[in-house]
Amino acid sequence: MKEFSVTLKEKVQQLDVVMLFCAIALSILSVITLASSADAYASGMAYARNQVFALVLGLICVGIISMIDYDMLIERLEYIFFGISVALLVIVILFGEGEMGNENWISIPIINMNIQPTEFVKITFIITFARHLDRLKHRINHPLSVLQILIHGGLIAGMVVLSGDDGMALVYLAIMAVMVFCAGISLWYVAGAVALVIILFPVLWEYMAEYQRQRILIGFNPDLDPDVIGYQSIRSRDCIISGGFRGAGFSGGTKYYILPAAQSDCLFSVLAEKFGFIGTFTYVILITIIIWRIILLAKNCRKTYASFICMGMVGMLLAQTLENIGMCLAIMPVVGITLPFFSYGGSSMLSMYMCLGVLQSICSHNHKYYFERELE
Repeated sequence: MKEFSVTLKEKVQQLDVVMLFCAIALSILSVITLASSADAYASGMAYARNQVFALVLGLICVGIISMIDYDMLIERLEYIFFGISVALLVIVILFGEGEMGNENWISIPIINMNIQPTEFVKITFIITFARHLDRLKHRINHPLSVLQILIHGGLIAGMVVLSGDDGMALVYLAIMAVMVFCAGISLWYVAGAVALVIILFPVLWEYMAEYQRQRILIGFNPDLDPDVIGYQSIRSRDCIISGGFRGAGFSGGTKYYILPAAQSDCLFSVLAEKFGFIGTFTYVILITIIIWRIILLAKNCRKTYASFICMGMVGMLLAQTLENIGMCLAIMPVVGITLPFFSYGGSSMLSMYMCLGVLQSICSHNHKYYFERELE
């Protein structure tokens, strides 16, 4: 297939401005919400400033990544990306810091910064898993192909579990599920996997740490332990209820004063108390538009594996959004999952914009060939 050069101007013109605008709007909404909490937290304005810095750095990453030919880069560095994924997770397992068994932070003393490598591994995992599925797509339902997929995905997700980050492991599993479904995996395999999980769950339950068991049991009914494990969920739910339709306003609200991790895990609840249903509905609409735009991009990709990358991003956004909002509503266990483009945290925000950069690269190089879909 004949390739023609794409100028910088043409690349910029091909960018998905709607997707980019919605992401920036969500981040600005995050900064406003963090700034509005300055009366409750001495570091409230510092959170807002840090979020602005992460947003600016993220946009720089989008600008750089979107101009790089994703196809050329991935073909050359696919196995290096996989090696980086494994190496980062090994570092987390060996040297990770945290609490409650969730030791997935790495401290960098030279620059006095903590990073969460599992946030960035999501990107390399989606890329390498998409390439793997692309090679197997014509025999995706062969038992050896399924075994390869399980080894690839199971290795990465298993290492995330070893770091103690159960919530992030669920996100990785959701990414895998969406991608293999789009690759055409037989529903018989899906049914078999569900049956296997049901059969093995009692065995896995015995090997879980006590805090993990309690997190699951009380996570779905926080009123069973309102003073300890269920405390955050109940306080989060109270914030959402108190917000009503219009909320208490930028300077209003008091429920979030006693909400643990209000700036990160439960910022959605602060948004609800401050700006009510209008604020939360705005978030839902914007993230839905982003997801819909990614699905449209997946449909029109010239490379099959690029479509898989897009759908992996969709799986990631859906899983994190549903998990985070679910735990803020006290209907799902609190597992420390951030809300895309919104929750406070440099690693989370930067990784989201790097994912956006990959998607924009697919957009800007989608007409590199004369035909829409490359023959493979």
